[in-house]
Amino acid sequence: MFYTPEAGHSLPHSPLTAIVAPRPIGWISSRGADGRDNLAPYSYFNLVASAPAQVMFSSTAQKADRGDTKDSVGNIRETGVFCANIVSEALLGAMNLSAANWPRDIDEFEAAGLAKADCQTINCPRVADAPASLECVVSQIITLEGAHNFMVIGRITGVHIADTCLDANGAFDPRLFGQASRLGYADYAVVRDTFAMPRPQRIG
Repeated sequence: MFYTPEAGHSLPHSPLTAIVAPRPIGWISSRGADGRDNLAPYSYFNLVASAPAQVMFSSTAQKADRGDTKDSVGNIRETGVFCANIVSEALLGAMNLSAANWPRDIDEFEAAGLAKADCQTINCPRVADAPASLECVVSQIITLEGAHNFMVIGRITGVHIADTCLDANGAFDPRLFGQASRLGYADYAVVRDTFAMPRPQRIG
């Protein structure tokens, strides 16, 4: 089949998010200027540069009490910082609960029964039991085409890694904690098997 996104498709559900998958989950924690904490998962998330190290996530919806966006972007506009937490298999239930459309005055850490820990380089909480957390200072908030679409790019200023996520050689191993990723629709995947494929040497 072929279709254009503008014209739509004949399928019962949009296949785009299923096609572009698996996608890493950025579990974004933030703190507003009023001191309220927020936690929400985003599957439009990735590492985008290494020197300096940078990550991005995109928010594509809005809430009535946040104007043109949601709590994460609203908080980040106010404070200029956020933390991207990695999701393990054990935390999938809490991650899903934090995705609900909670009112602005609800702390998703508390609603999902999650322990907080302080970040070291920014004034923001992180998920204490996350396998890894990336402290970030915002470098850009880009308005994307379409209503309520914003891309947030952050420079990583601090990295937390749980010791139990490192193998005997000191490598971060997603199999040790079952790193979660987002597929299409309501589907997720967990990393259980990996394989190495060395990059070819330059020819000529």
